[in-house]
Amino acid sequence: MDVTQLLDTATEAARSVGPRLRKAFRSRPEVGTKRDFHDPVTEHDRAAEETIRSVIDARVPGSAIVGEEGGATGSGDLVWYVDPIDGTANFAAGLPFFCVSIAAAVGGELVAGVVYDPVREDEFTATTAGAWCNGTPIRSRGAATDREAMLLCAYPTPLDLEKEGEEALRRYARFLESFAAVRRPGSAALNLAHVAAGWSDATYGTWSNPWDVAAGALLVRQAGGVYIGDPLAKGDYLAHVGGFDLAGSALSEVAGRSPGA
Repeated sequence: MDVTQLLDTATEAARSVGPRLRKAFRSRPEVGTKRDFHDPVTEHDRAAEETIRSVIDARVPGSAIVGEEGGATGSGDLVWYVDPIDGTANFAAGLPFFCVSIAAAVGGELVAGVVYDPVREDEFTATTAGAWCNGTPIRSRGAATDREAMLLCAYPTPLDLEKEGEEALRRYARFLESFAAVRRPGSAALNLAHVAAGWSDATYGTWSNPWDVAAGALLVRQAGGVYIGDPLAKGDYLAHVGGFDLAGSALSEVAGRSPGA
């Protein structure tokens, strides 16, 4: 199966759960928790992942799938990384910043991915041939320095505060002092997609999982931006638009000292 067919499968799977998520959005679904109360889950996360898995299984039988809710199943060189709702807290509360993220890797290399925003119906896609938003090619271009840049940030998380204490707050303060604007929207995958599209300039997060960032990492790289980190392993990530001065950025000092890498 070539990368176009893999992308077609990913986009079909992502769009297959769009109607359910739009219908459930702002219904204030019952929320459970996983690791702790900062890690919510709803029935829609689980149901959406089941639907996505069924589409992938039907189109590419025998694939390995690594999902946030269902864990790892199957085996082989082709592996799908699935986050049915990246930004569950936003989805559950009614804040329209969440997405479906699906990526395909062959032999440990990302080759296709989609980040689908079901509220806005924005579909960010990437293969080894390029990156697109709603079918239009995108380029990751924007600010060159912190003082001009919009930073989308997930740091510090409660785990960062637990590990670093007040030092995490001091590092976050460096972002606030250095960047023109800092926002914490709550979805790593959408943050990366927005950097890929040049709608924001940089993003940084810690303790991420492959299903959070795999599709977004491919988007950024194929759009001409920079992604730093291993998107197929748990850890930290940093991404920015092409031409951004990372060496002169507060990101370089903060990311270089974070323990989650």
